[in-house]
Amino acid sequence: MDQTPRRMLGQPLSSPATQPKKRSTSVMSFFSKVSWNLRLQKQEPLKNVFFILAETARDPSVKKRHMVMRGLGTMACETPDKVRKYKKIILDLLVHGLYDPVSSEVIHESMKTLTIILGKMQGKALGSFFIDITLQTRTLLDDENDSLRYSAFVLFGQLADLAGRKWKSFFTRQVKQTQDSLLTHLQDRNPQVAKACKTTFRACSPYLRQSKDYSFQNEEDQRNPKLCRQLAPRCSARSIPACSVGM
Repeated sequence: MDQTPRRMLGQPLSSPATQPKKRSTSVMSFFSKVSWNLRLQKQEPLKNVFFILAETARDPSVKKRHMVMRGLGTMACETPDKVRKYKKIILDLLVHGLYDPVSSEVIHESMKTLTIILGKMQGKALGSFFIDITLQTRTLLDDENDSLRYSAFVLFGQLADLAGRKWKSFFTRQVKQTQDSLLTHLQDRNPQVAKACKTTFRACSPYLRQSKDYSFQNEEDQRNPKLCRQLAPRCSARSIPACSVGM
């Protein structure tokens, strides 16, 4: 599945397009109402609110796109019933933000909001959004930005719990491709990222094993002492010899 290109590591973020001051003030005021005064719904049909959000999510201004993601997060916390009702529209907006081509701030806010919403939805009715979210989140595990890496590990661990039978095969392939990142960031330079990685590793460990006997995928994995130590607590008695610390 093709992914929308995003900024290259180390590439400066592009400056937001200049907008007329009057229009900018009006948009800021609108989002302030959406974020902190959800009674706006009484003044404007909710569908119209989402229409404005969808339009603004594609605005050239990074600041406006960022505010859409933040506004959706606030809405998810304060009116979870509306999130369930309009989940497809909201997920579409958040996935769009997750693939933002230039702004790490928009991507970060999108991941944080997705974490909130997926927690409330418990993975129900995610559909193909699960694939889109997983593919992009996996690419962010090695990002140079500490905040992005942290949020990516939190979200990836959450996806591990939500994969279920429908996406088990797909997610298993993604975890196998992510194995090096999981092992590397167990000792991340940022303690919070390392802690999040450890939690995510535990959530993903079932996908690193070969079905019921918990054996390793291949001989190379058996010789990997770091992988052995991480999987050892969950290995069955039959697999303990392969996880001996001396390897």
